[in-house]
Amino acid sequence: MKVLVVGGAGYLGGAVTDILSGTKHEVRVYDLLLYEETYRKNVPFIYGDIRDTTKLKVSLKWADVVIWLAALVGDPACSLSAPLTRQINTDSLRFLKDNYSGKIIFMSTCSVYGAASGELNETSPLNPFSSYAFSKLEAEKVLEGTNALIFRLGTLFGISDVFSRIRFDLVVNTLVMRALMHGRISIFGGQQYRPHLHVRDAAQTICSCLEKNASGIYNLASENITIFELSTRLKSFFPELIIEASDTAFQDNRNYRVSNAKAVKDLGFKPRLSIEDGIRELKSVLEEGRIKNSFISRFSNLLYLKPLISEYSSPLGKVIKQNI
Repeated sequence: MKVLVVGGAGYLGGAVTDILSGTKHEVRVYDLLLYEETYRKNVPFIYGDIRDTTKLKVSLKWADVVIWLAALVGDPACSLSAPLTRQINTDSLRFLKDNYSGKIIFMSTCSVYGAASGELNETSPLNPFSSYAFSKLEAEKVLEGTNALIFRLGTLFGISDVFSRIRFDLVVNTLVMRALMHGRISIFGGQQYRPHLHVRDAAQTICSCLEKNASGIYNLASENITIFELSTRLKSFFPELIIEASDTAFQDNRNYRVSNAKAVKDLGFKPRLSIEDGIRELKSVLEEGRIKNSFISRFSNLLYLKPLISEYSSPLGKVIKQNI
């Protein structure tokens, strides 16, 4: 099977590509290298922007399956430019739908639920708060009526592969980093629930579904946990950790728990890596000094993109434009 991984050089894409490289499938990666300087994996690679429709169309004609990971990811990063978010996260899917008839595996987000009580399934009411969640929900609507398999991912954590950057703007990852570097973390509110999923469990699930006759929307998460409970689990790894808890609510008001029952029943979803596994591996990498400076901007989508993006003219826009 010919598999095109669009966004295959990213945080999730790195793990997906590693897994596929050990299978019988032919794999190609299509990526702009937005956060990377090089791509050194021994995998066929196309340097390209998803808005370069002429270039993308050539790769789509080759593929039996498209794993679509390309996106501006995260609420803060997407709030920098609504037009750019719409172009990358939504409009690109319209082109994909109109120009590709093969199997599509698409990443959405549990952020589309916003805030709700109880455990939510795929038919629960949606209440997106942010540009990111709105853009993903719109993309889901674009793909309605197709054979697309859509995963609403919980918040990812952990280490993807040896090449891709570690994201320190994800809650588990950043709390581990701050616990080790500062010995102190601050929690605002803390009673809000989030579903979490190890990045390699997400990647394994994607790859295991390549030949499954499945379509539609599926929640994917390994555990629903409050931010405060997450912070207390860190204590077993960092006994001297000081947790500063405040009743003041953080500006992010999302609060939801999701059910994986549909994915378990239909897809055999079985996450293998726990939050503790993610804490343990991140702690080891940081303690061994394998990351020289965890505070540089490329480890955060928002901090890296903020100086690049403006509404109409930016270095990022020029980088994209020159390839079209």
